[in-house]
Amino acid sequence: MDTFDPRPVPTARQLGKATLIAVLAAAVILLTAVLPAEYGFDPTGSGKLFGLTAMSSGGTQGQRAGSLTAAASQPQAAKPAEVDVTATLSQSELPLRLDEMSLVLPPGKGAEIKASMEKGGRFIYSWASDGGMVAFDMHGESRNAKGDEFTSFSKAMQNSDQGTFTAPFAGTHGWYWENGGKVPVTIRIKVSGFYEKLYKP
Repeated sequence: MDTFDPRPVPTARQLGKATLIAVLAAAVILLTAVLPAEYGFDPTGSGKLFGLTAMSSGGTQGQRAGSLTAAASQPQAAKPAEVDVTATLSQSELPLRLDEMSLVLPPGKGAEIKASMEKGGRFIYSWASDGGMVAFDMHGESRNAKGDEFTSFSKAMQNSDQGTFTAPFAGTHGWYWENGGKVPVTIRIKVSGFYEKLYKP
């Protein structure tokens, strides 16, 4: 048997009013809570008041600065430095040589020791005088040099010298020493590197 519900059915006006109230309430919630919390958009200022903007992905400047500080405190992988390989690597078809030579300079006399090299050839050298200071000229002559044409790389009055050398052109490169003293002087030199030969002219 059907029962009768004595409660009245809402009218269309009542339904419209209720719907309007629900829409307004949803709009208020959207503007005051959802937009500040989810998107950082706070048109009413309520998000900042209740701290909801901190929950957004963008956050405030304070939160962004804090996140940057935290990220900076994390260990970072070091970036490899850019290296000019052509400036650090020099390969040679010549075998590595190791030579030691000596010569005696009488008073007022000079003498040379040279290395025959290709352009770009390199060596490490060290020489010393056992009798005091001598004048020296480290220089080179190209293979097609005429007469006394040569290029000086270093001139000084010393009792020793050491360093590295890279041939700027193919030819002979080495040293001329002169003894300006009154007693004989012995020069001893060690050379290692990539050159054809070390010799006394």
